[in-house]
Amino acid sequence: MDCLIFANGELYDGEAVQTAIRRHQAAPTESRLVICADGGLRHALEVQVTPDLIIGDMDSVDFSNLETEKRAGAEIRVYPSAKEETDLELCLLAAAEHNCQQITILGAVGGRLDQTLSNIYLLALPVLKGREVRLVSGRETSWLAFPGESLIKGAPGDTISLIPLASSVVGILTEGLHYPLRGETLHVGPARGVSNVLDVSEARLWFGSGLLLIVHTLGRA
Repeated sequence: MDCLIFANGELYDGEAVQTAIRRHQAAPTESRLVICADGGLRHALEVQVTPDLIIGDMDSVDFSNLETEKRAGAEIRVYPSAKEETDLELCLLAAAEHNCQQITILGAVGGRLDQTLSNIYLLALPVLKGREVRLVSGRETSWLAFPGESLIKGAPGDTISLIPLASSVVGILTEGLHYPLRGETLHVGPARGVSNVLDVSEARLWFGSGLLLIVHTLGRA
């Protein structure tokens, strides 16, 4: 299953967002799932995507839109406002429940810094391990890299930032980036991994331990 999730932040429509929507819509109908996190329903409707599942405490959704989508066949899951998970976290758990292997999240940044940061860290949920999960905003696509090899596909001149989320990301080797790392360590704090550049259409990186956020911006950031 290929899942498209609309969160309740800012959509920041752009080339990467439109590409993600087109890719999702090109998948066979029976293998697509669209989930909206509460008020994220408005983003789906803005880009004319029909939701299959709407999840949340419904404190920010337009109830007329909610009723319309319910009549059209969307499943509605209502949770109490006093809960341990955010609405987006519940959407990600639902995507895993549906065995979605490719998950794209739109509208997960902007508005509140605490929500944006927590949305990034949600990519590390244990239930998402082994799945391809991408957070897309404007011209940017972000994802987590774990120890081992990772590929970065794009166009020469695209901007690539490597941001450590663990205290240290150890033994980083890169191939195809303009400013290479040769078995080096990136630490939380210094911004050394920010604003690298793709020299080729497919770069590679390896590292031995830690957790790395990769941010790929189309063109020059």
